[in-house]
Amino acid sequence: MSEELQQKLRSQLWTVANTLRGNMSASDFMYFSLGFIFYKYLSEKIELYVNDELEADGTTFQEVWKSNDEALKEEIKALCVESLGYFVDPAFLFSTIIEAIRRKENILPQLERSLKKIEDSTIGQESEDDFGGLFSDIDLASPKLGKTADDKNRLISDVLMALNGIDFGLEEASDIDILGDAYEYMIGQFAAGAGKKAGEFYTPQEVSQILAEIVTTGKTRLKNVYDPTCGSGSLLLRTARSGKADSIYGQEKNPTTFNLARMNMLLHGVKYNNFDIQNGDTLEADAFDDQQFDAVVANPPFSAEWSAAQKFNNDDRFSKAGVLAPKSKADYAFILHMIYHLNEGGTMACVAPHGVLFRGAAEGKIRQFLIEKRNYIDAIIGLPANIFYGTSIPTCILVIKKCREENDNILFIDASKDFEKIKTQNKLRPEHIQKIVETYRERKEIEKYSHCATMQEIIDNDYNLNIPRYVDTFEEEEPIDIHAVMSEIKALEAKRADLDKQIEVYMKELGIVE
Repeated sequence: MSEELQQKLRSQLWTVANTLRGNMSASDFMYFSLGFIFYKYLSEKIELYVNDELEADGTTFQEVWKSNDEALKEEIKALCVESLGYFVDPAFLFSTIIEAIRRKENILPQLERSLKKIEDSTIGQESEDDFGGLFSDIDLASPKLGKTADDKNRLISDVLMALNGIDFGLEEASDIDILGDAYEYMIGQFAAGAGKKAGEFYTPQEVSQILAEIVTTGKTRLKNVYDPTCGSGSLLLRTARSGKADSIYGQEKNPTTFNLARMNMLLHGVKYNNFDIQNGDTLEADAFDDQQFDAVVANPPFSAEWSAAQKFNNDDRFSKAGVLAPKSKADYAFILHMIYHLNEGGTMACVAPHGVLFRGAAEGKIRQFLIEKRNYIDAIIGLPANIFYGTSIPTCILVIKKCREENDNILFIDASKDFEKIKTQNKLRPEHIQKIVETYRERKEIEKYSHCATMQEIIDNDYNLNIPRYVDTFEEEEPIDIHAVMSEIKALEAKRADLDKQIEVYMKELGIVE
């Protein structure tokens, strides 16, 4: 039933989005529709929770709030904030807004107050950081919603009524991830249509699975997992689930995407006190100081600019390498930052452009430092081109460990040719993912696919890690049999001569020629 409900939810949610999007861009509409889904979820969640708590008393959430029992009301508020992290009374629930829509009222003022009530209920509480500003991207006065107040009210009312027709199955479902996965599906669908910026907030699930399985290799349970550029949080969630992680940590620069990540956590049933997602620039203002983590995963923006300010020469994250990543390409700044936050027994896996494998100057020095002085690089995995939204460039995965032995090799995997082309996007199939993960875990050498390179090989290549230097994927063409080709040509010429004779006979019979 769970899978059936999940598929139904995906279909319903995406139909709602496409039907109501109109002239609004995919990315603009995404934040409105996903925000309202989250509001509906929070409303249904709290109503179910309070009704369950009051069942023994033979009353309900709605009935208590119509009564004058102020002591019971305060008790319920405190219980909700402690257990759920937030509180919203019945006057501001999603179902109450729906009733107002049916009465043909202007629901925008009430809806705005409802969203604010949820955020305000967490002020001064442990959950404040996780709920504060969650709905800040829902601007109900935005001209994108319509020219007049009536236009705006009509569109939002239509969206909410359409969502009201969807049963999230919270009462029947034992696994909250049904709704969370449907929500994540919508994020992915929006990313597919959101243009070049989509890759900044969403990592395709196939790539997330590879990263998650790599960093959980050899571990039965993770204490924590961290993503310094967490986007919508999908990669973090998959890794945490794979490693049964107790705590989730992440940082996201974009305020809108930061809100999306926190919603995604809560919709996947992660308790507010089990995750810590911070808003800010990871490189310029690290939110986690000297904390270290069991697993580090990331899909940082490729070759982004950063300040490369002089102060970073004294920053423990970068100083030991002896040189800063270039201002025009922050790839190694992200890599060094992640290594700094990786504990001694942990594993890190991040996506990067191929340039990090062979570019020289400062990047070459950092790469040599990581290999020669630290021996941190465990594996390089080449992925197919065009598997990320918004960029067609081929990418690679860097796997890093701090506990490698001195004589450990570096595994190179060239998985660039293993994919299925679906329209304009390349997709990794389950068998492709399995092959990558198994090859990594068993450190298998497969002809034209993988090779375990010794340190001497790396040194001989001047610390250049470009995959073709270690995995020969060149396919020799079959030698041409000249005699066979000549025989085929003669046979064709003979057929042509016979055909010419037949045409000549036919034309004489018709009297066209004498």
